[in-house]
Amino acid sequence: MAAPSKSIIEKDTNYGRLIVGGRDQLFVQALELASAQKAKASKDIFTWALTGGTTPQEWYRWCVSNRSIPDRLLQGVHFTVSDERIVPIHNEQSNFGNAERLFFTPLQVPAEQRHAWPVAVLPEEGAATYASDWRNRVGPKRTYDVCFLGMGDDGHTASIFPGSPLLTKDGQAFFAAVDVPGKGWRLSITPKGLSACGLIVIMILGATKTAMLKRVLTGRHDPLQTPIQIMRAWHERVVWLVDEAAAAGV
Repeated sequence: MAAPSKSIIEKDTNYGRLIVGGRDQLFVQALELASAQKAKASKDIFTWALTGGTTPQEWYRWCVSNRSIPDRLLQGVHFTVSDERIVPIHNEQSNFGNAERLFFTPLQVPAEQRHAWPVAVLPEEGAATYASDWRNRVGPKRTYDVCFLGMGDDGHTASIFPGSPLLTKDGQAFFAAVDVPGKGWRLSITPKGLSACGLIVIMILGATKTAMLKRVLTGRHDPLQTPIQIMRAWHERVVWLVDEAAAAGV
């Protein structure tokens, strides 16, 4: 699991620790961050939320093809995803389904350690069921020990999009159903839920993210229009893994 020899760059920002490097270096860093978080955890159950998009899929394939994840890291970890579309798991748009096909199954993660969002019921019922199941699993004050996230070109993260009602009124709930204009219903962790995560890791690759990343880290603080800026509230628990192309503006 050794990283390439090229040095990475690290610096602190108002939104968390920024680590800039090559793709493989960042993929290694992601595993090392999760491993460190698991090593210091003193809980009966350790939880890890993955996310959607093309970058996680690239990371899944890298992990599997390089046999990069040691058994000790997977042992006893309960996996889920931070948000989900209302589609069947076999659909290619399913965040959990992609994790299942590309990560859990190839790595032989036991079925009892995989936890999908309920998508076969009405969205609000699915969110309530997931919240209840998760509360029974980890207790009333926690969400995920490690939460992997990405950032959309519009600055959204999880299913918290610009102008989302979750940004002004999440009801102090950890999880919710939200109707995203033009995209349909989503099930998602909320800002309150993110505040209850142990570690948040945001992975960003590619030049298409350069302008938005610069806006997020150096522009005006306006989470209603740039939702991922909510990270400032708990920046000490946030790490950004960004490649050179995406970091060119910062």
